[in-house]
Order: sequence, then structure tokens, then C-alpha cells
Amino acid sequence: MSIEENVFQSALADTGAAIEALLDQLLSEARLPGETARPEKLLAAMRHGALGGGKRLRPFLLAESASLCGANRNAALLAGAALELVHCYSLVHDDLPAMDNDDLRRGRPTVHKVFDDAMAILAGDSLLTLAFDVMARPEIHPDAAIRLDLVRGLARASGLGGMAGGQALDLEAEGRYGANKTPQALSAAAIRRLQAMKTGALLLFAVEAGGILGQAPEATRKALTAYGQATGAAFQIADDILDVEADTATLGKSAGKDVEQGKGTLVALLGLDAAKAERDRLARSALEALSPFGLEADMLRATARFIVQRGH
Repeated sequence: MSIEENVFQSALADTGAAIEALLDQLLSEARLPGETARPEKLLAAMRHGALGGGKRLRPFLLAESASLCGANRNAALLAGAALELVHCYSLVHDDLPAMDNDDLRRGRPTVHKVFDDAMAILAGDSLLTLAFDVMARPEIHPDAAIRLDLVRGLARASGLGGMAGGQALDLEAEGRYGANKTPQALSAAAIRRLQAMKTGALLLFAVEAGGILGQAPEATRKALTAYGQATGAAFQIADDILDVEADTATLGKSAGKDVEQGKGTLVALLGLDAAKAERDRLARSALEALSPFGLEADMLRATARFIVQRGH
């Protein structure tokens, strides 16, 4: 029997509230050892970019994967907060005029609209560096080798071969570079690679981090990796479908930006019906990856279903 929708939503909201409280604490005025000062305007910009919105899906995936592997929940939540800081940094930078040029995020003006471009850049930089400060803390795990694995994994998921690299491929596909600045016609394989990096890498890391925290055996980690890869891919397709079908009020950000900017998506390449079929296939793959587990993986199963339902 699958978890009921209200039970899943309650668990998602509870984790979201816990992450919000942790982020509020991490972004307080209290200085850490080694810090000289926390400039008021920069801190305000960081708080605007990180607090007060979002499903906190990445920390939820990390916490539930960690629970599946028997890890400490408080440690998993702190690791999830570190991951969310990276995600929030990426949103602050993605919204800048030089990137996606968005005025709205989570139904509110974006950081560069409330402050300015320079402060938004610094806020993103500071959220990113704070994330690694948090992930390296002994409260996450007493074994420094485990913390090193988490830091390394987060760095690779967010950097050149992950999220940042995917964003670079996305900008290149939009035709931002070269003499002939026109969008590129990407193949399905190129789109999947781009999306696995730009969006999928952090979602995959979320579930792999749970296995690292719980020091799970190799078979469990492989199953979580397969689940994370399928879930990340399904998430991006669902997001692209929403960009076409939903309005700005529903999204909390500008709708129709993918078409406007000529982004390479499976929706644009294959059409809505085929993209929805691919999204559903990936969701089934995510559920199949969890077949070695019993009821303890039901919250992860519910998460895969939730991701698909976002695009309905």
C-alpha cells in the first residue's frame, strides 16, 4: 500500500519547516569563529534568496534516503540545509540579467531586483561558500572521512561537471556565444546530458548523500543512484511541462521562459505528449530502483509520484 497524499505532504512540510529553521539560524547575525563581521546588506540579500519559499525537495530526498540507510535525522537535516544553500545560490545567480533574467522567484521579486546585480552575485557566492562550511561540520558525522565524501560529492554535483557545467551548456545552446547568436538544435541525448548536469546532479547527490551518511552497503548505494538519476530526469521534464502549461501565478516565477529563450528541452523536441510519456517512464524506473526495499522506502516512492504529478 502506498503512502497517502496527505501523509506525504505532511512529511514534506515538516522537513521543509525544519530546513527553514536551520537556514534561519545559519543566516543569523551571529558571527562564526574566524568571521570578522557579517555585513547587514549582504546578509539581508542572502536571507532573501534562501528563506521563505520552496518545497525544500532536495533536503527532503537527502533526509529520507538517510533514514532508509539508518542515519541520524538531525545530521541529515543539517546536510540537507547545506545542500539547499547550494540550490539557493544557483537560483540567485540564474535569475540575474546575464543568465535567465527573471524578475520573480517563488512569487517574490528576485534578489537582484530587491537589491542589485552586484549584491546578488555576492549573495550567491556567500551562500555557496557557507554550504561547504556547513557540510564540513562535525555535527553532520564524527568521521572526517564521511564528511570529506559529502563535501567532495557536493562540489562535483554543483561545479564544472555538474550544475554549473550544465548551466554553461544551456547558455551555449541558447546561442549566447559566437558570431551567429542563434539557438542550437540539440539532440535528445544532448538535452538529457545537459539536464542531468544542470538539474539532475543536485537531486542525485541528495539521495547519494543519504547513503554516504548511513554508510550503506554498495548494493543499497547503487539502488539509490539509479533512483536518483531517474528522479532527477523526471523532475526536469515535469518542470519543462509546467513552463508550457502553467501560468506565472502557479509557478511563482515567469512562465513560458523556455520557449522565449529558445531553450533545448524534451518538450520542445518531442512534443508535450511524448515528453509526458518520457516523464512517466522515468518515474516508473525510479520506483523499480526501489524494489529491493520494503515499506521503509515508501516515502521515496511517494516523492517520485509527487514529481510526476507536478506536471499534470
